[in-house]
Amino acid sequence: MRMLFGVFLLTISSLALSAPQGDALYASHCAACHGDTGAGGVGVPLSLPSFLNSVDDDFLRKTIRYGRPGRVMPAFRALSNAQVNAIVRHIRGWSGKPVPDFSGKPVRGDAEHGKQLFASHCVACHGANGEGGKGTGVTFSRKRDLPIIAPALNNAGFLAAASDGMIRHTLQFGRENTPMRSFLEQGLSEQDINDLVSYVRSFGSGVAPPGKQTATVTETTITAESSYSLEETIENLEGAIVSQNFILIRTGTLEHGLTTEGEEDSKEVILHFCNFSFLYEALKVDPRVGMFLPCRVTVTERDGKVMVTTINPLYLSRLFNNSELDEFCKRMHGVYSAILEDATL
Repeated sequence: MRMLFGVFLLTISSLALSAPQGDALYASHCAACHGDTGAGGVGVPLSLPSFLNSVDDDFLRKTIRYGRPGRVMPAFRALSNAQVNAIVRHIRGWSGKPVPDFSGKPVRGDAEHGKQLFASHCVACHGANGEGGKGTGVTFSRKRDLPIIAPALNNAGFLAAASDGMIRHTLQFGRENTPMRSFLEQGLSEQDINDLVSYVRSFGSGVAPPGKQTATVTETTITAESSYSLEETIENLEGAIVSQNFILIRTGTLEHGLTTEGEEDSKEVILHFCNFSFLYEALKVDPRVGMFLPCRVTVTERDGKVMVTTINPLYLSRLFNNSELDEFCKRMHGVYSAILEDATL
């Protein structure tokens, strides 16, 4: 009996150690946008009591799984169900209240009347077609007195994650410390709110359900072999960068600052450059582009062969889940390709 009890304790201990750790998963996948404590940043403030009190765990799970196609929030399809649930438990830990229950029958209302109410009460923040506010949750791209940009209500990810009951609750009671006010306090009736819910739900009739994105671009870098020497290639790159209306910031060894000064590999060189007007435009759309800006091109020489390499913006584009940013990535792909072609041919 004692041996069996010991085996039981060992099994429980092993399960505890192997269970997904929500705090670690949140730190790895969510904190960069939503903040270490859920206070918000690029992403919405998840620890805001009025947010946690108005969304159920199913909404959180589906939001993590589906993301918001065309917006900043990516879809985390590679996470297991256990990992997603662990993240949800971690987020829910910021609330001292029970999980809201929005299960129930779909809301029945008059969508046509809801459309009229939407035009009067919602368009100013959520857009004429429910497309949401422009920009992200950071102060760089929104008014500083707003904790969050109005979400896109016609988004496939939102419509798949939000139940009728959750949408109705948000309309009824609003969200404290955000621009979303209670519609009951604004004088709308329960039926008016049902009509609004029905209209918001009607956005789904013209929106494709969130599906798995397929990567059409597999090349992570743009690479070209130069027909010139290392020194000539670097000189050509500097000229090509300026010709594309970019400012050359610095040319130096790739190992600069990573090894003892004077011991860097002189056959590995990196050029940093930027067009600040373009950078500012891109950051307004999605501040995460700062992770790979300013622009960089590396030049290496191995066995007499000189190679020029830079990141492929089209590959990065699919990681950001932001259709507006896709256009910037296409433009940058054209710029990078032109620079490498001018410098190496």
